[in-house]
This record gives sequence, structure tokens and C-alpha cells, in this order.
Amino acid sequence: MRARYGVPLGITATAAAGLVYAAGFEARSFRLRRVTVPVLPTGMRPLRVLQVSDIHMVSGQRKKQRWLRSLAGLRPDFVINTGDNLSDPEGVPEVLDALGPLMEYPGAYVFGSNDYYGPKLRNPARYLVDKARGRHGLNGNPPAVGAVHNPWEGLRDGFDEAGWVNLTNTRGALKIDGFEIALTGVDDPHIKRDRYARVAGGPPAGADFSMGIVHAPYLRTLDAFTEDGYPLILAGHTHGGQLCIPFYGALVTNCDLDTDRVKGLSTHSAAGNVSYLHVSAGCGTNRYTPVRFACPPEATLLTLTPRL
Repeated sequence: MRARYGVPLGITATAAAGLVYAAGFEARSFRLRRVTVPVLPTGMRPLRVLQVSDIHMVSGQRKKQRWLRSLAGLRPDFVINTGDNLSDPEGVPEVLDALGPLMEYPGAYVFGSNDYYGPKLRNPARYLVDKARGRHGLNGNPPAVGAVHNPWEGLRDGFDEAGWVNLTNTRGALKIDGFEIALTGVDDPHIKRDRYARVAGGPPAGADFSMGIVHAPYLRTLDAFTEDGYPLILAGHTHGGQLCIPFYGALVTNCDLDTDRVKGLSTHSAAGNVSYLHVSAGCGTNRYTPVRFACPPEATLLTLTPRL
């Protein structure tokens, strides 16, 4: 019997142990990543930017809420929230409570698809099938038929009341120690809400520094920001691949970005220009796939320094 059933039982036990680790430990193993980006003009002091993304809050996630509140202790110069705060229509008060200490700092935000619509149960293997068939990432996906409306308006009102800048297909600016930081954002390309034509034309004259902000790093948006001369683009959405293979990396990005740039700092080239791109792996998961493997949840503290 051991010879006949030992191998499959061993595989089952290993898979079960991996699932327990991925859901019970790694998905709650929050950490801060620190990145230095030499992107500022000469003469500017370094800026500390905290990026939070893909919180996917589900009511009752106390450890995540405590960790998010603790990030205020980093005392960033400003905060950028790159969307997908929700994975539960009841989660708005808990998102606002968890981010409350951070909303004491200047900040700006864009929304992602899960802020607008509740998630649907989906077989994770479909992401691999869609990638193989070329379905994911060409132009984004319209909202699913019957998608549940999330109360994103309450989230928007809370952010706006705190003074965070809404970058939904528009421009904004922050004043940091007398420096003007120009911010340009688009709505989520993943559900075809991006309208780059409304903000095209490049950074405004007179700004000391400029950034492009988007939830999902689709190439059409990265190309547009880069062609327009934005030196830095921040995005989220990918979850860093969420389920990765050790020593190999991500299998999918859930958009048309290549897996080599699924998270962290890289560069993007278009029309002879080069921008820095930072993609956050985020700190949450879809409520129906609450697992991470070889890709722990994160926020990132980016220290922007003068160009070399």
C-alpha cells in the first residue's frame, strides 16, 4: 500500500502544507520595501514617498489594519495610493480607519477596478489560460456583467476630506517644503476607464518635479506618460504575480506588462524617452484567492534623490 499510495499522499500533503503557508502565513507577512530612485532635479532635497496599493480590505482584517496604521511612523513627505483598496463592500470604514494616520500627510490617489466593483469568484488557473490565449492585457476588460457596485463614493469622500488629491483622469499638485510636485493620473485601464487624452501634453511648466500615477500598468498608459516626459510612474494592480515560483518569479501580471517588471523598480522606454517605473506588489489579495507564495504583501518607501 505504501508503494502504491505513498507518492500521491506525499504530494497531497505537500500541497496542503503549501496552501496553509500561503494563506495562513505569507499573505499576512506584511513588510516594507525601501527603494531609492535618482530622479529629482539638481538642487531638490530628497523626498520620501510612501506608496500603498491593492489593500483589498475585507472586513475584520485586523492585522492588516494595524500594520497600515503603523506606516505613519515612517513620516513620509507624501503618500500615493494606487488603488484597489476594497475587496468587500463593507470595507470602506475599515480602509479609512486603517489609513487615517497616513491621511495626516499630503497625499494623492487613483482607484482600481475593485474599488468600483466587488470581486467575483474566479478559478486562478484562468489567468494562465487567458495569458496563453492572449486574452489578458491587450486592452483591458470592461466590467463583468452583473458586477456588484462597491460604495467607492464613501472612499472618495473620505480621501478628499483629508485633503488627498483625486487624480481620476486629471492633474493635481502637492506643495512640499516650497517645492511643487505635479501629479497626473488616469483612471483604471484594466476596466477601460482611462482617458489619457484629458491629461496629455506632459508636465506643467513651472513644476519642480512631476509623476504619473495609474492603478494598472498597461503599456498604452506607460507609453503615454513616458512619451510626455514624466520621469517617474507609479502603479499597482499586479500583486507582484501573487503566486510566484521561487528562483523564477511571476507567471502572470494580469495586464500586458511583462513579468520581468511585475513588481519593484524598473524603467520604461517610449518615443526616445525613458521613465522610471515602480510597480507595487500591494498588501492584499482578492477575497476569493487569499493566498500569496514567494511574493509577500508590501508597501514601499521610495526615496527620491537628485539625478546622478
